[in-house]
Formats: sequence, C-alpha cells, structure tokens
Amino acid sequence: MQIWKEYQETHKERFLNELLDLLRIPSVSARTENNQDMITCAEAVKKSFLEAGADSAVIYPTAGHPIVYAEKTIDPSKPTILVYGHYDVQPADPLNLWKSGPFDPTIIDGKIFARGSADDKGQFYMHVKALEIMTQTNSLKANIKFLIEGEEEVGSPNLATFVKANKELLKADVILISDTSMLSMENPSIDIGVRGLSYIEVEVTGPNRDLHSGVYGGAVANPITMLAKMIASCHDENNHITIPGFYDDVVDSTSEERAKMALAPYDETEFKTDLGVQNLWGEKGYTTNERTGIRPTLEVNGIWGGYTGEGAKTVLPSKAFAKISCRLVPNQSSIVITEKILNYFKSIAPVGVTVAASEHHGGEPYITPIDSDAYRAASKAINTTFGKDPIPVRGGGSIPICALFEKELGLKIVFLGFGLDSDNLHSPNEKFDIVNFYKGIETIPYFHQYYAEGK
Repeated sequence: MQIWKEYQETHKERFLNELLDLLRIPSVSARTENNQDMITCAEAVKKSFLEAGADSAVIYPTAGHPIVYAEKTIDPSKPTILVYGHYDVQPADPLNLWKSGPFDPTIIDGKIFARGSADDKGQFYMHVKALEIMTQTNSLKANIKFLIEGEEEVGSPNLATFVKANKELLKADVILISDTSMLSMENPSIDIGVRGLSYIEVEVTGPNRDLHSGVYGGAVANPITMLAKMIASCHDENNHITIPGFYDDVVDSTSEERAKMALAPYDETEFKTDLGVQNLWGEKGYTTNERTGIRPTLEVNGIWGGYTGEGAKTVLPSKAFAKISCRLVPNQSSIVITEKILNYFKSIAPVGVTVAASEHHGGEPYITPIDSDAYRAASKAINTTFGKDPIPVRGGGSIPICALFEKELGLKIVFLGFGLDSDNLHSPNEKFDIVNFYKGIETIPYFHQYYAEGK
C-alpha cells in the first residue's frame, strides 16, 4: 500500500536512530554483570511498543531475565498473529577483533555494525515499526501479540514455564518469527525449518596440579592431549559422526527436496573467499547447502587448558575443557542425543585421566509446512516487495522454542527473516544491512494483510 511506503519514507531516519539506541544497551544474557542492562533493555522494548501504538505492554519477571509482552487488538473475531523475538544478545568476545565498539553501533557502507544488529534486535524491531506504520495509517488487518524474551541466547530456560502458565494470554492463530536469514536481496528466501541443538561441556582431569613439563612430561597423561584425541575420534575419514546411535532417528531428505535445495544460487568460490578458506570440509556425499541445512553436525565451540598467557610457561596442565554442540535434524531429539554424547565421552576416557561431561542446553528441530495459509501469506508478501517468489530453504541455526510453541500452544510457525548468512552472527563485527532493515519493515505489513485475507 502506498500509504505504508509514504509513512516509512517520512520516518525512516527516526526508525534507524531508535534501533541504534536499542543496540547501545549491552543486553548480554549469559553474563551476570549485565543483569541490570537486561532490565534496562526490557524497559526500552516495552516503551517502544507503547509508542508504536500497542494497546498494552507488560514486563513479566521470570526466574532469569524478564519477558516483554505487548498486544494490539482491532477485532476479536479477526485472526491473531503472535510475533516472537528476543532482545538478549551473545557476548561480544573477542573484543579486539571488532572494528568498532560492539555496543557503539557504527554505520559503514550502509551496514549497521553492532552486537544484536541482526540477531535479533534489528529483526524484531522491524515488527515494532511495522506495527507503528499500520496503527498510524489505520490499516491493521489482524490482531497482533508480541512475545520478546531475554534468554534465547542461553537456551530459553524459563520460557517454557511462562508459556505453560499463559496459554490464554498467548492464544493466537499463527506464530511469526524474524530471527532467520535469506539468501540475498536478489534471491529472497524463506526458511522452512531450523535445526535442533545439543550443547555439552567436557572436563578432563589428569594430575592434581599443573606440573613441570620437563620433569613430568612423558610420564603423566596430558589432559589437553587426551581431550584432543577424544574430540578427534568423533569423526571418521568421511567426516561422519562416530558416536554410536547418533544417526538412528535422522529423517533423510527426499531426492525431491534435495533437488529443490539445489536450485538456490550458490557460488563456492565466493563462499570460500568470504570465509578466507582455501577448501571446504564436511560430511562426504552432501553439498555445502545440504551439510548446513539437512544434516546433523558436531562442532567444538571452545577448548582450553594449561597456560595461554603471553610468553612461555612449560606446564603439563591438570585440566582441559571443551564446549561441544550438535545441530540436529528431524526426528532427532536433543534429550536423546545429549545423553549419547555425554555417555560417549565418559566411555572413551583414556587411561590416566578422568572425564566429566555435563549438559548446557538443547532444543528440538522444527519444520514449517509450506502448504499453510501463513507460508502462502509470507511468500506473497515477499513477492510484493521483492518482485519475485522466495526460495524455500532449510536454516542451519537453531531456535529452541519452536517445538515448545507448537506443543504448548498448538500453533504453526512461519519464518520471515531478513538477515544474511554473512551478517557475522555470534562473531565479531556482527552487522545488519540498513536496506534489509527497511525492506523488512516494508514487507511485514503485507504479511498481516495477506494472512488476514486468507483466513
């Protein structure tokens, strides 16, 4: 609608500045020193909903960080869309690799560089501004509810309790999430699924203290060496995961689905150049797109032990640690896989060390139906603003709450993300293109219109 476009054009600089203000709040959910920042950010989100025209906005405390809920009702007989997002962000480490301050948003070549710019402040804020556009132009076609949490980056440990206790409050017809990416602005896409997650930590202990590597080296098992051997055993020569039973429940994609995935534009040279690598690595028998979408993985997220400071210190360390995560695909269960991984690392403990393994958090894989009213509305909305139909793709990331929403609320989810895979999510120099931010705000009102018309 022309009126939406005109309103956005008139207020787009303010929209951008408001997002920059939100990005300045270091809402890192994983660190206790940022607890007050989490409260400050929740209050800012609440304020933004009220200013955008929500009927009400409430901050709900949890056992961890608060949840922000807002709603706008135009007619109880009309369909209701529940928008989910999160205001918490990943830690910014390593700080020395950022080109600018992670919480000092900087615009370079039309891109906003800041922690949370794409994941997920910039994306959920598109919905806040879309709400403003529709309320200010008196053109809202459906009721909207918003659930913006503060613990997604730490596995949403308290969201299930909130959802179970507030089913009537969250009653809706569909859930809309913008926490995913698209292939490119030239080739828009919609994620039709996300992978699940299993995250553990392994601790290997050798001697009761750090030892002199000259006096004791060669006589005592080195925990770092033993941990490295254990990790290396997790993949075979074909980069296939060796943990017993790991693939038991995997649903293999059909040849038809793999053929559709192959239609997505992909330039391997450009892919490698962007990452600064000479060769790609992955499970034999699958393309890069398949490895990052329809296949499960096991990755080491961090490993440490011994002396890592400046200069040299010749020690044989007492302990070594690793954080390990698996991305899961349908029908894998995070509970089952976590148990298998924990048992595996305990069972292969080499002689001379002891191994302790513990769970951090997990989440289930999710597939969204492409024959639903919601998917058709999202596809039509993108076609309206991009001028072409989106390509359905499988996302490689995880949104742990998807399976929870479907189980507790009985609702299907549609993903409408406007980030890019190159946005450096969870990495230094995270960014969100301003053109993507504006395109999301332009597209979202059409989803509401088309979904309402389809019901």
